[in-house]
Amino acid sequence: MTNQPEPLEGTPLIAPSTVTHPLYDSIVEACRSVYDPEIPVNIYDLGLIYTIDINDQNEVYVIMTLTAPGCPVAGEMPGWVADAISPIPGVKQVDVELTWDPQWGMDMMSDEARLELGFM
Repeated sequence: MTNQPEPLEGTPLIAPSTVTHPLYDSIVEACRSVYDPEIPVNIYDLGLIYTIDINDQNEVYVIMTLTAPGCPVAGEMPGWVADAISPIPGVKQVDVELTWDPQWGMDMMSDEARLELGFM
């Protein structure tokens, strides 16, 4: 008999994205066109995009964070994300929410971002 860990219960810290929606890949690419002005890596690979939720009406809801609450573009970056996604054919509406929970950490970066920044 092996000891199996108890399954975790409760709401995930980061809501899952709608990865099976036909617009998902285009939206990810649009997010990859947005860069943090202080870091030469796009915000998607930095791990700043937590959730991309797309409903049946092709309305997009993005939950994102920043590397730090004192980021000088905190008030602008959600608009940059919305502006990048809005022109995608089929997208009806884009809402971007900024969150600090959970707090961003370097472990959220993709391998590509780590390599670009010299962490690998």
